[in-house]
Amino acid sequence: MPSLVDIRRPVSEEMKLFEQHFRSSMKSSLGLLDFITNYILRRKGKQIRPLFVFLSAKMISDTTRSTYHAASFTELLHTATLIHDDVVDESYERRGFFSIKALWKSKIAVLVGDYLLSRGLLLATENKEYELLGIMSEAVREISEGELMQMQKSRKLNITKEEYFNIIRKKTATLISACTASGAMSVGADQETIEVFKKFGENIGMAFQIKDDLFDYNKKGVIGKPTGNDIKEKKFTLPLIHALENGSSRDKNHIIKLIKSNRISSRDIQEIIDFAVESKGIEYAIEKMHSFKNEALNLIARYPDNEAKKSMIMLVEYVIDRDK
Repeated sequence: MPSLVDIRRPVSEEMKLFEQHFRSSMKSSLGLLDFITNYILRRKGKQIRPLFVFLSAKMISDTTRSTYHAASFTELLHTATLIHDDVVDESYERRGFFSIKALWKSKIAVLVGDYLLSRGLLLATENKEYELLGIMSEAVREISEGELMQMQKSRKLNITKEEYFNIIRKKTATLISACTASGAMSVGADQETIEVFKKFGENIGMAFQIKDDLFDYNKKGVIGKPTGNDIKEKKFTLPLIHALENGSSRDKNHIIKLIKSNRISSRDIQEIIDFAVESKGIEYAIEKMHSFKNEALNLIARYPDNEAKKSMIMLVEYVIDRDK
C-alpha cells in the first residue's frame, strides 16, 4: 500500500501552505476558544479531505487561491462534524485522545463545532466564494439528514440495503464528494467536469464508509477481538444487513433479539459477528466496496495522465487498504 507521503508528493507544497491557511482560519481572540482550537490542531488527523481537494484541482490545472479556500472549508466542516458526532454518540475519545466533549463537556463542544462551521461560512462569503458556499451548504444539509435517518432506523432495527446506502451517501460520501467537486471548481472547471468529480468523490466516500464499517468485524487490540462498537450502538451496517437478509427467520429473530438487549455481552457480540461472517456478510461488503472503487476510477479514466492523477489513484487504493 502506498504511503501518504508518496501520495502527497505532487501537492506537498500546497499541503504545507494549507497548514498555515487552515490554522489562521481557526484563529480566535477568545482565550478559551483559541486554547481548544490549538488542542484540535495538535491532534489533527491525516487530512485526507484537503488532499482530495488539492489532487482534484491539480489533475485539471494549477491550484489557485480558491483551492486553499475549498480545502480549509472542507476541513473546518469535517472537524465540526466530528466534534458534534462525539456529543451525539457520547464518545470520550477521538483519534486516541480525549474528545472535546470529554474535556470541556457537551455544551462547549457543540459551540466549538458551531464556531468552526461559522468560520467556514465566513471564509467563503468574505472571499466571494459563492459557488463553494453552495457546495458546502448542500453537504451540511445532507450530513444532518443522514445522521437523523440513521438514528430513526436504529430505533426500529429494520434497515434495508437501499436505506443503508442512502444513509452513508449522506453521512460520509457527501463530504468527500464536496471535496472533489470544490477542487475541480476552484480551478475553473466546466460544470460537466465538476459533476464528474462530484460523482467520483461520492463513490470513494461510499467505499470509505464500507471500509470503516468492516473495521467493526476485524480483530483488534492486544486480545485480538473485534470491537463490535457499531453493534453495541445498534447501528446496522452492510455486513450485518446482508447476513440478516440471507439468514433463516429463526436466526434473524435470534440476532435481532440479541441486538435489542440493553445488556449486550461480549459473547453476544461475538455471536453476531460470527453470524455475519458465516452468512457471507463480510464477503458481500468487501465486494461492494471494490465495486464503488472501480466505478470511481472509471470516472476519472478519461482525464489526462499526470502526477496528480497517479497520486489520486493511489489515494483511492489507500482508502480501501488502510488498517485504521
